[in-house]
Amino acid sequence: MQRRRFLQSSLIATGAMVSDGLQAQRVPDHADANRALPPSIAALKNRKSEAVPISNDERARRVQRAQELLQQQKMGALLLAGGTSLVYFTGLRWGNSERMMAYVIPARGAAFIVCPFFEEARVRERLSTVPGGDTIRVYTWLENESPYKLVSKGLMDAGLRTGSLGIEEKTPFVFADGIAKACPGWHIVDGTPVSAGCRMIKSPAELALMRLANQVTFEVYEAAWKAGHPGMATSDFSALVAAAYSRVGFPGFASCETGIYSALPHGSVTPQVIRENDIVLIDDGCTVEGYYSDISRTFVYGTPTDKMQRVFEVVRKAQTAAREAAKSGNECQSVDAAARKVITDAGFGPDYKTFTHRLGHGIGMDMHEWTYLVRGNATPMQANMTFSDEPGIYLSGEFGVRLEDDMVVTPNGGEWFTPQSHSLTEPFAV
Repeated sequence: MQRRRFLQSSLIATGAMVSDGLQAQRVPDHADANRALPPSIAALKNRKSEAVPISNDERARRVQRAQELLQQQKMGALLLAGGTSLVYFTGLRWGNSERMMAYVIPARGAAFIVCPFFEEARVRERLSTVPGGDTIRVYTWLENESPYKLVSKGLMDAGLRTGSLGIEEKTPFVFADGIAKACPGWHIVDGTPVSAGCRMIKSPAELALMRLANQVTFEVYEAAWKAGHPGMATSDFSALVAAAYSRVGFPGFASCETGIYSALPHGSVTPQVIRENDIVLIDDGCTVEGYYSDISRTFVYGTPTDKMQRVFEVVRKAQTAAREAAKSGNECQSVDAAARKVITDAGFGPDYKTFTHRLGHGIGMDMHEWTYLVRGNATPMQANMTFSDEPGIYLSGEFGVRLEDDMVVTPNGGEWFTPQSHSLTEPFAV
């Protein structure tokens, strides 16, 4: 899964029930299961019925678009092993092991599959989500045979004998190396321009799922914030979030850092307790039909200091400047530059001194995916690209402030999926 214990969240979320007030400073165990949830979390409603899965017709259009990009890039085919891109094009969820299972999209003609002989039945029972699944060619190999030679055979059967074969970026090296040796007529190249070229531009159906994921995360965060209080361990706050996601019906998680540890962008393993008047920083999201949200909120239970207030306002202005710069046609690096200028002009520069990371990342079926809002990335933004917008100021030994919302690029600038944070004491006010 993604960063910071996201897999752990599904285990917590399945049954964690948290006592009102969470007096015990620990993650709830099975003894808590029969206790009442805090009112703000108990009031949450299950929203699974709102999620409309991606259709087979849309996956077929994705394969067609990949073929268009293959021709533009002068590639003969694109090979996908297990991973997110395989799910994107086929709906097949398949992990990578030492045995290669691959889906190959030729620039022209029908796609095909290479899989172990003993896995053929398992592959075929899942072909209902694969474009052309009823007639797709499946090449199988025995344990003493080379799967890589079958890639060459499949391409030859499609009328392709030489050319450039794009390999999706997450494909294990051992597969790419084996194919290169078994297919001497083919030049192995990076398939990212095709795979990311498709995935970066979101369809209306994808945007609807992402919008729902973000709305759910916003709702869950607000419920947990209302239930939280000083004296609570940060692990218990994360458990509140997990319990809230369980109520709404989607797997999710939030890391929680407080005090000096909020100055570490991805947190600390040190046990922490939320104190009155200290900064609290929460981050992460959920998945809806495979599509991610990623939201950060910074707040204080009590009265923030003047310095905390000032830092928050600077970060908020930087986030707004980045959103306004996220116009189709602008370079990705210009969005990072817009936010970084606000932070530097306010005296928290230069450069990466306190704003220590890029402005944002692409988001969709992976929490971090192509392309990135970072200096040096001259990729022009296009309408319906989706990104996180997450500037931060991190003052080592004091505190950190980060505000993060996800947005979709439009000709007029970024459009957030969720309302921007209002203040340190009212982070969810609209």
